[in-house]
Amino acid sequence: MQLGFVSAIVPDLSLEQVADLAAAEGFDCVELMCWPTGKAERRYAGVTHVDVSRFSAADLRRVRGVMAERGVVISGLGYYPNPLAADRTEAERAIEHLRHVIAAASLLEVGVVNTFVGRDPRKSVEENWPRFLEVWPPLVRLAEERGVRIGIENCPMYFTNDEWPSGKNLAVSPGIWRGCSRRSRAQTSG
Repeated sequence: MQLGFVSAIVPDLSLEQVADLAAAEGFDCVELMCWPTGKAERRYAGVTHVDVSRFSAADLRRVRGVMAERGVVISGLGYYPNPLAADRTEAERAIEHLRHVIAAASLLEVGVVNTFVGRDPRKSVEENWPRFLEVWPPLVRLAEERGVRIGIENCPMYFTNDEWPSGKNLAVSPGIWRGCSRRSRAQTSG
């Protein structure tokens, strides 16, 4: 078992400082945040320890070198947007950036991208399924082609009182996951 942390908790540190902190405190690994650079809209968002938007061979060498020098493993790359947002422009930006995170994870041979499924909070669970089935199968196929697994956080994403009771993440309970699995199987077999 490895013990690590999510780099979003130290948003003001550089990649080198995150790796130094992890090594100094005896952590084995770190999930590195890969948000697009810019201003965060909420706590823990907007943290960029690996900029995947223009991830080059030089970036690959740098990230690998920083982590190897400190003896800290990258447990996964993290980006937690809302790919099912009601605003299609916001959703498409999130989906496109998620593709970049998957590509960087593949190049880094990390093997895991952690994220949210997302949700249109104005709609019920049932009303969100068609969009889920439109967005997520292509992302999962891309990840599989790149040798990357997608880890889904089950946080409901409540940030303001107007988001109650639905939040901004569809994948919040075992019951919903079971429903997702049944719907996905039905769609692919029918």
